[in-house]
Amino acid sequence: MTTIESTTTLNELRRDCAKQQKKGLHFILASIIIWAAIWIVHLTNLPIETKNILTFCVACPLMPLAWMISKLIHVDFQGKSNPLTSLGLLFSVNQILYILIAMWVFSAVPEKMLMVYAMIFGAHLMPYSWLYQSKSYMVMSIVVPILALVVGLLAQPHVLAGTMIGMEVAFSLALIMENKELNESK
Repeated sequence: MTTIESTTTLNELRRDCAKQQKKGLHFILASIIIWAAIWIVHLTNLPIETKNILTFCVACPLMPLAWMISKLIHVDFQGKSNPLTSLGLLFSVNQILYILIAMWVFSAVPEKMLMVYAMIFGAHLMPYSWLYQSKSYMVMSIVVPILALVVGLLAQPHVLAGTMIGMEVAFSLALIMENKELNESK
């Protein structure tokens, strides 16, 4: 197999993965729910340490939520027919390692933990821009961490959580448009 044939095959696999997985829309829709729960937590009068623990807790149902949403929007959640789907899973799993940074911030600078958490969330989107051939993922992987830093430094955590909800809604709409274009193209 020549390099050109290999590249063509790889690009076909990426396109197929993007179509089968609807560019991960089910996870982004689930993240809107997660960020809404985080926003509610940070609107309470609980101590910041409790809010931070609850932030980690309300994020735990991401996978089951994404699975339920995948059923609603007709996404093959496991996508076993395409080997690149497991690469997408690896991209997500590496985020778990970065959450260790947020856990350190939890004890060192608790009032900035949500900011770091949001920055990690945004940055982890970048590899998906390659996998799904998506400009939306690339843009969000840059905009979210920078915006989270600015909002996180200038405003209360509940404002940041609200900002993240807005970003995720905009991201979902962008992915819906990308998926429509993908399905209309050859």
